[in-house]
Amino acid sequence: MSWQPELDDIARRLKLAENLGGADKVARHRANGKLTVRERIDGLVDQGSFAEVGGLSGFPEYDEHGTLTGFTPANVICGRAEINGRTVFVTGDDFTVRGGANDGGLREKFRFAETEARRWRMPLVRLVDGTGGGGSVKHLEDLGRTYLPDVPDMTEILDALSEVPIVALGLGSVAGMGAARVCASHYSMMVKGTSQLFAAGPPVVARIGETVTKEELGGSSIHAKCGTIDDEVATEAEAFQRARAFLSYLPQSVHELPPRAACSDPVDRREEMLLSAVPRDARQVYRMRPILTAVLDRDSFFEIGRAWGRSVITGLGRLDGWPVAILASDPYHYGGAWTSDACRKAIRLVDLAETFHLPVVHFVDIPGFLIGTDAERSGVMRYGTQALTAIRQARVPWCAMMVRKAFGMAGLSQRNGTDAFVRYAWPSAQWGSLPIAGGVDAAYRAVIEAAPDPAAKRAEIEAKLEKLQAPVRTAEAFGVEHIIDPRETRARLTQFARMAAPLRTTGRTGFGYRP
Repeated sequence: MSWQPELDDIARRLKLAENLGGADKVARHRANGKLTVRERIDGLVDQGSFAEVGGLSGFPEYDEHGTLTGFTPANVICGRAEINGRTVFVTGDDFTVRGGANDGGLREKFRFAETEARRWRMPLVRLVDGTGGGGSVKHLEDLGRTYLPDVPDMTEILDALSEVPIVALGLGSVAGMGAARVCASHYSMMVKGTSQLFAAGPPVVARIGETVTKEELGGSSIHAKCGTIDDEVATEAEAFQRARAFLSYLPQSVHELPPRAACSDPVDRREEMLLSAVPRDARQVYRMRPILTAVLDRDSFFEIGRAWGRSVITGLGRLDGWPVAILASDPYHYGGAWTSDACRKAIRLVDLAETFHLPVVHFVDIPGFLIGTDAERSGVMRYGTQALTAIRQARVPWCAMMVRKAFGMAGLSQRNGTDAFVRYAWPSAQWGSLPIAGGVDAAYRAVIEAAPDPAAKRAEIEAKLEKLQAPVRTAEAFGVEHIIDPRETRARLTQFARMAAPLRTTGRTGFGYRP
């Protein structure tokens, strides 16, 4: 008289679903150095926290009496879980069932994931391995017709990007819609050697005369260096760890504020190395990352996109436990000049900060946009204008730390469009419409050429102008708020973070997130 038979039947079906695509396909999958989708979920989320949704969905086989004889699960697994004690929604593609293609799954589960994350205001993590919602030509035979390309859930994907944090891990060969699902995220990774990403794979590319391997066409190193994805990692375990770390800086959704973490690092900690971190000779380079790690909470800097747009450093960090977005220059690449890729990278960071209410700290050393024929052909002024626009559109609290150079149009990126703006300068700072070295020849050419000793005359003019360019001259006219001892930087920044905290507001921005 009980319902035990029905419960036994459900348990049997769920047990069959654990077989994924079958023992042989699972073995082949593991032989390629990859974890199964359920192993991936277990490695990502807090132990025992995964509660599957739709575990009974798939493709059953019945005999003439209606008795279940076999079951192939849908090739996407999803459900709620916890990461660091906070609820998230997770989707994972099962490559062992039809290679993750649409004809081996149920589109409703993809759409449900985006909707569920938005509905309950929780982050979404995608474990992508396959076409991920795309199709295969074999599906035409089953369907009996073709169809116009359409993605009804694309609106849901874009809306989710503007409301909840989304992390995407490319964990195998992903193409088409699967590749788009990796890119349509706030943070994306691929695993070196086992992950590839492309609009179309080698068999399709061969039709245009290119014979390449999957790795040659779309390996992780290719995409990490061009910005298609944010980071390349060595193992799937590293990808899981970085996904967990990234989410720790962000709120559950735009309807909350980023959480503050516990901090035992003294806010007034002074690092002596900062006093000589920037060389007196403006032509000498220096390393920016040690400066960042010296002033942020210890071990809190989480860099994003290190392999591309390399004259700009972007990432997340904490100040007295408060999460902030970090934008900084790297003079080891083009002297810190902003390239087209650097502009795109800066836009991505600023949009993330604006979407999820993260104050921005900008460590400024920008000699300008990159110049020269290659730079012009890359569209640097187009992307530079887009970057300046994105920065001015951002309204989150902003602190500019003027470390060294700020010249030309690119120098405008020092600040955004908010009134909640703080700016400090180091004694090493210098700014203007043009660097002296490049401007003297243009402005004083006739004087220099007429001098008995042109080289000496140029040096004389440069020395005079350098004194005028000293930041204290600007401070005398209150053109900069304050020049500080570099060793005070951490104390000043933590004060900024504390002031910014009550000014942060929740809700969606006036424009959607731009993936």
